Amino acid sequence: MKGSKLNLFEVTMIVVSFVIGMGIFRTPVNVARESTSVEMFFWVWILGGVAALCGALTYAEIGSRYPVTGGYYKIFSHCYHPSIAFAINCVILISNAASLAGVALIGSEYLTNVLFKDTLATDTIKLAIASSTILIFYGVNLLGLKASSRTQNVLTIIKIGMVLLLIGALFTGDFVETGIKAITSTNSNNWSSTLKAFGICLVAVSFTYGGYQQTINFGGEVKHASKNLPKGIFFGISIIMLLYLGINYAYYKIIGYEALKEAESVAAILAGAIFGKNGFIIFSVLLFLSVLAYVNVLLMSNPRVMYAMSEEGVIPPIFKKRNSKTKVMTVSLSAFTAVCLLTLFYAQTFDEILNYIIFLDSIGMATSAATIFILRKKTAHLDPKKIYRVKLYPLIPLIFIVSYLLAGTSIAINTPKAALISCIVFAVFFLLYFALRNTNPKKS
Repeated sequence: MKGSKLNLFEVTMIVVSFVIGMGIFRTPVNVARESTSVEMFFWVWILGGVAALCGALTYAEIGSRYPVTGGYYKIFSHCYHPSIAFAINCVILISNAASLAGVALIGSEYLTNVLFKDTLATDTIKLAIASSTILIFYGVNLLGLKASSRTQNVLTIIKIGMVLLLIGALFTGDFVETGIKAITSTNSNNWSSTLKAFGICLVAVSFTYGGYQQTINFGGEVKHASKNLPKGIFFGISIIMLLYLGINYAYYKIIGYEALKEAESVAAILAGAIFGKNGFIIFSVLLFLSVLAYVNVLLMSNPRVMYAMSEEGVIPPIFKKRNSKTKVMTVSLSAFTAVCLLTLFYAQTFDEILNYIIFLDSIGMATSAATIFILRKKTAHLDPKKIYRVKLYPLIPLIFIVSYLLAGTSIAINTPKAALISCIVFAVFFLLYFALRNTNPKKS
């Protein structure tokens, strides 16, 4: 139905929701700790945003040239080989499920600080809240794309408002004095150590900016996709970049660069400094609402990848089953939700496996962005007026690809075990594709 198509505003809100999760409330501590100066701290956020914008524009052209549902899977299959698509997307699905579960658990911890302030909140209570959150939004997504996207709009506006509230309060000067002064680091470092530190910082920044690439999963469900998809991605990333720079400046100005390195709950400290004793309570509730937006948008996107894989014949046909009335991919949605709930019980170790996830994401992002070079040749017949073409080609895609290769290389150098095990996991899924292929000889 025409009315069920996503408009420009909805695409923009989905992009913002994909990117702004829990990262911006945690990773600035990692970046401050690993950076060698205040200047590096801010430059890595700026350059990370530029790289994300280059990636967003690259994916906008990919989505415009190949606007299909489940596009993030299908571009691998279309441009490389279905085995590559299967292996990378299986890993991404698992890492997304783990990310969703971990974020839901962290959000439940913030909420328990409000609901059980005077009592000891057990892990069982936190797990119950996280599980309930996932199940509630599973129900919302069962109602259909419009219901979930409208819910997403509200939650995303709340999320943006929360960040703007923290940034805006900074410029009013009406916040509690912390006694912590911003300190500029004067450490002198040689070129190699500076580059190494930058690479480590880029891993955390890339994680915080990541997620927008999944927007191309909605390529077949966007109104006037050739125009609205690139515009939505561009506007979304621009909003995110401004918000990230603003809130990092607030962290630096109020908490201080040196203190930021040792902060355990940077967002709570900032909220407390601005709002006083009630700051943490207010922020805890708002942060939990922002978690709901992240949970909802992953439940919207990932079943579409499973649907696309089913269409390709690499997983059973039942995964492309839709509800006749709502058009919801019920089996794929239910299966992904089940994986999220299962991984929830292991979410406490999510930080330990973060390097594994990011290393594989680096491979996936670099190789998926590189499909633009292949798509340009395969779709040379398309009318240039009806598709989006990234400016400064091929420089823009290359900047993005190099940035993720740098992040992956940094992980391989600093945590070689993570890189090795990640490659083994990828190899297992790669071989599994051919095993499943043999059981489904009908697929040509």
